Amino acid sequence: MKTIGYVGLLFLACIMQAAAGDFRIGVVDTERILRESDQAVRAEKRIEREFEARDQEIKKLTKQSRELQTSLEKDGSTMSDTVRRGKERELANLNLSLQTMQREFREDLNLRKNEELAVVLARADKAIREIAESEGYDVILQEAVYRNPKVDITDKVLKYLSAEPSDKSEK
Repeated sequence: MKTIGYVGLLFLACIMQAAAGDFRIGVVDTERILRESDQAVRAEKRIEREFEARDQEIKKLTKQSRELQTSLEKDGSTMSDTVRRGKERELANLNLSLQTMQREFREDLNLRKNEELAVVLARADKAIREIAESEGYDVILQEAVYRNPKVDITDKVLKYLSAEPSDKSEK
């Protein structure tokens, strides 16, 4: 009995129930929900707007760094040692600042994306529960290695989410 495990027992119970003919199963493609739902698309646009200024600042510093590097490579041999060392120190400091900004940017961006995706997933879970209850599903899986299109209810979830009123805070 232990070799089968709990998942095996659940699967066996599902098969027996399905064989009885009154068992409904559905599958949802969560990745598709996170790509295609109206809430996910709006969240992505909000995040882009929120991080646009920081992204532009990083691009500006990257350009300054490249220009300074090019200047050093091109004119470094004609500069006095003091000027060249000053420019090299400036380049090193600029690159250090740039790396710090890029790391903080990635961390903040990932944090915001995770926050927004959690909201989308919570709404999707609510939609899935509503669909399951209203249409008499016994089990709905969100992750599956294979799903037969007959049991895939992702389109229903997307339709439910698009009909859901949007937050007043979303613009």
